Amino acid sequence: MIAFHPSLEGHILPVELIPETLTRTQTVPKRDNQTDVLIVGAGPTGLACAIEAQKAGFKALILDKGCLVNSIFHYPTNMTFFTTPELLEIGDIPFTSSLVKPTRQEALEYYRRAAQHYDLQIYQYHWVKTINGEDGSFHVASTDRQGHIHDCSARKIIVATGYYDLPNAISVPGEDLPKVFHYYREPHPYFDNDVIVVGGKNSAAEAALDLWRHGARVTLVHRGAQIHANVKYWVRPDVENRIKSGEIIAYFNSSILEIGPDFVVLDTPKGSQRLENDFVFALTGYHPDFDFLTSIRIELSTDQYRPVCDPVTLESNIPGIYVAGVIVAGSRTSEIFIENGRFHGKQIAAHLRQTLRPGATGPVSLGRD
Repeated sequence: MIAFHPSLEGHILPVELIPETLTRTQTVPKRDNQTDVLIVGAGPTGLACAIEAQKAGFKALILDKGCLVNSIFHYPTNMTFFTTPELLEIGDIPFTSSLVKPTRQEALEYYRRAAQHYDLQIYQYHWVKTINGEDGSFHVASTDRQGHIHDCSARKIIVATGYYDLPNAISVPGEDLPKVFHYYREPHPYFDNDVIVVGGKNSAAEAALDLWRHGARVTLVHRGAQIHANVKYWVRPDVENRIKSGEIIAYFNSSILEIGPDFVVLDTPKGSQRLENDFVFALTGYHPDFDFLTSIRIELSTDQYRPVCDPVTLESNIPGIYVAGVIVAGSRTSEIFIENGRFHGKQIAAHLRQTLRPGATGPVSLGRD
């Protein structure tokens, strides 16, 4: 960009050489960074909350530190849902699937379509760091991928952050080695390798089967006495038959004591055992970001870390801040799924109609400090 110094007629200076005391041309106009409702989390529940807020006449903005429906994106590539398509629907948009049980890929396409249909305003890769202020006047600071800080004000806040971002640690020496993963995507890189899968629920059972079918030597380690009773009805007999036949080795009532570069030490009913090992998948579950909830002054129950909230409106102990989705259940993450969490948006929107009149209009552009 070239600028003219008013006192140097006929001379041209690059803009970076103009003294700070002189007026510069504004290259970025002042941006509207106010919204009625700000939703933290762009998962299915967060999307449903934004849709219902818009239907109620309020301007809604969604911020997510990852991509749209980030948790579903990080599910195993070939995953099939346990539920039927209609139970994953939001915003009265039909979810059509070629199968009885929809796939991860179909879900990604469905939620993209829902976001586009309602023209939801979503800022992906914006990590909410702080929420300050009070009911009717909250101030939210987030950072983008470049580390820039963005500020936004909102009259109401909905926290729908899910739980899939924070894996439960197994807390043993070697857990931080690069061979250890808390997420499973696909089997190909583990062909002809010794792989241990830790856990006994759906994620572990499905990963063990997928790895075995694609040429990995799989050992399953579970602290329980058997595969969990709630494993999908078509998966449980499959993995149990593989264990009976010896195609998948299983250690029940067992746990990992240590992980080394090429070995793992197990604590088993027969004592400690050292196994050759190339990779470990510690699929032992996940938990909500309790630290974030407490940082915004939401009170948690002492036993299950459930956010204190009204069971009807889902407003937390902080007036104007609502909770939605699986975080409502605290550490009992198996109680709330997409199937029931998607209705939280309607509960919150009903309360917004009673307590909030539609305010600012037009799109929101986050300000940068």
